Amino acid sequence: MKSRLNPLLDPRGIQDRPVIKLAPRVSLEELKRGKILFYNNTKLSFCNYGEVFVRIKERFREMGIGNFIDYVETVRGKDTAALEKYAAMLAKEKPAAAVVALGDMGTSPATCIVTMALEKLGIPSVYITAPPGGELVEGVAVYRAGNLCLCKIDIYQASTAEDVRKEIDRKWDYIMDSLTAGPGRLQEVAHIDFRMDIIPPAENGLLPVTEKIEMMEDRLYEPGCYMEEVMEYLDREHIGDGLPVIPPTQSRLEKMFAYCPFDPGMTLWREVGPTGKDVTVRDVAIAAVMAGCKPQAMPVLVTAFKALADPRYNLLQSVTTSHPGGNLVLVSGPIAQQIGISGKQGCLGPGYPANATIGRAVNLVILNVCRAVPGICDLDCIASQAEFTYCFAEEPSLAQWKMINEEHYDAQTTTVYVLKAEPQHDIIDFLSLNGHDLLDTITDCCTTLGTNNAYIPGPLVLVLTPDHGMMLGNSGYTKDMIREHIHLRAVHDVPMVRNRGLVPVRPPEFADKHPMPVTRSPKDVEIVVVGGRGGHSGVILPWALHSESIVLPVCLPDGKAARNIEQFKR
Repeated sequence: MKSRLNPLLDPRGIQDRPVIKLAPRVSLEELKRGKILFYNNTKLSFCNYGEVFVRIKERFREMGIGNFIDYVETVRGKDTAALEKYAAMLAKEKPAAAVVALGDMGTSPATCIVTMALEKLGIPSVYITAPPGGELVEGVAVYRAGNLCLCKIDIYQASTAEDVRKEIDRKWDYIMDSLTAGPGRLQEVAHIDFRMDIIPPAENGLLPVTEKIEMMEDRLYEPGCYMEEVMEYLDREHIGDGLPVIPPTQSRLEKMFAYCPFDPGMTLWREVGPTGKDVTVRDVAIAAVMAGCKPQAMPVLVTAFKALADPRYNLLQSVTTSHPGGNLVLVSGPIAQQIGISGKQGCLGPGYPANATIGRAVNLVILNVCRAVPGICDLDCIASQAEFTYCFAEEPSLAQWKMINEEHYDAQTTTVYVLKAEPQHDIIDFLSLNGHDLLDTITDCCTTLGTNNAYIPGPLVLVLTPDHGMMLGNSGYTKDMIREHIHLRAVHDVPMVRNRGLVPVRPPEFADKHPMPVTRSPKDVEIVVVGGRGGHSGVILPWALHSESIVLPVCLPDGKAARNIEQFKR
């Protein structure tokens, strides 16, 4: 017997893949007569990267070009609309051409959007990139513009000034061609060879895999038949997270909506990731199928995506940052227990399907829809297990104080807390006899010189075991007392955090602080009691780069807070 397998839905959705018309290039004489815009996204302000513009200007002057205008401003914290507005402001200078830098790290995609906007406004532009951002910028340009003049130079934090200057000289012909080439040559210069999604997703929304597989009777009743062929295709096309997935068929997608009364076409994220694609409820549901979620997970996933889309979360940069953090989803309230999200022993590890699959679905959307794929379109240096899945719940039976949902709303409301954060860092203390000594151990674990919060104060989550929670409670500590203690004592001596680690991003009032806190106020410290008995608590430290923790209630389509998962049943 021969028959065909049911078709698989393409979890990437439909990619628009526009091809923008590049601005007409100018002659050498026009460069001499006009202004040259130099836009520095602030990344040239450290190490020896400033030599990029210094050397380009020297080479221009040798050619009789010397009318330069300089702008320096970060792209961080800006969405696509704000970036395009900024480009329009730059264009008011009416430059003959623009040189943009530097696309090296997390600001690379946003700076690429500025470059594309300049081209659309008629300004010939060249965007200087460096590892590891060069490959990410190529992806952003392929998905959002189709072509762009990208000058990749090979420099890094320890490059000398001379190294940087040599790289500019090595690429000088490309830089000049980017600004002055005729149409034929410009097409060559702006062409981008890309390693992924060479053939865009089909307009019918299906993957061309099952149509090529003929079902044979001797394999028909084998559990998971043809999974090997399906996974081989998905892995080859960089779809999924590398682990086996549930193949997303139409019937499975329909079942996933059993507890999802939201419009499948409702947009949850706008223009996120290299693709710049909006993320819809349907996209999330397909990821939930692939991750192995139960239909009851959908209300929590929809809430999580709404929280991640909050502008304060800085999603545009977070999905491709070099930081190894995942997107923590922490659920508090009755629906967590109703759908099986655990806060019990081992809740941050394997063995809890709801925890594992809900966290996995979040990451699958980032991989499949946003196309933030490691090694191709993502800046992760080494990444972490938190980017596979990162989800757990508060456990009411263990709580020593009010839970997150109670602090923000009430005991009947379920909330979802999201934070871009590192994997849990272990806090071991089996010997302290009271909460006072224990709290000193905990506080000392809330930062190190190698964590983001040494340079960027922000939120953190203290994850206490029941034993440690009882010790602190029995010693008279409230949540606010613990928060105050950590805020005042989790600090670094200023000389230790100067000129190392990361360019600091601190509130203005922190300029003269000594020692330097790792939280902005006690409110940055979140506290939960979960897990099993014993002396291993943990702390979850943040990315914090223009990124806040967000808490939202799980609501019905009419905006009212849900009290029970059954309220979502269709």
